[in-house]
Amino acid sequence: MTALDGALRSVPPVPKGMPKRAASEWRKVLGVLVQDSKIADHELPIVEAYCRVVDHISECEAAIALHGMTFVSPTGELKRRPETMLLKEYHATLRQLANELGISPASRSKNKGGAAGNDDDDALGDI
Repeated sequence: MTALDGALRSVPPVPKGMPKRAASEWRKVLGVLVQDSKIADHELPIVEAYCRVVDHISECEAAIALHGMTFVSPTGELKRRPETMLLKEYHATLRQLANELGISPASRSKNKGGAAGNDDDDALGDI
């Protein structure tokens, strides 16, 4: 496969301050996208957001594993832990970002990748 105009040729360094779990995901996801020439520099913020959401999901799952899915409020009511609601939101966000990046099974074939340029073979159109 020939690299598209603007496609990254190597995995960029992990952004400063990125948590360990997110950094691991950064290397994994970008390794595949770079190898397949399906990511450009301007798309890295989407990858970063995806990786951070993966980390947030791990944090929520750890909190739920430690504290359970519910708690008793000061008024004695049984309530869902906030992490359960956050987890649902993070999964929806993860799905959306995965689709944007073309890394979900449903979107994988749609991602033509790379940046627009003088390349007639890309699906992004030339500017």
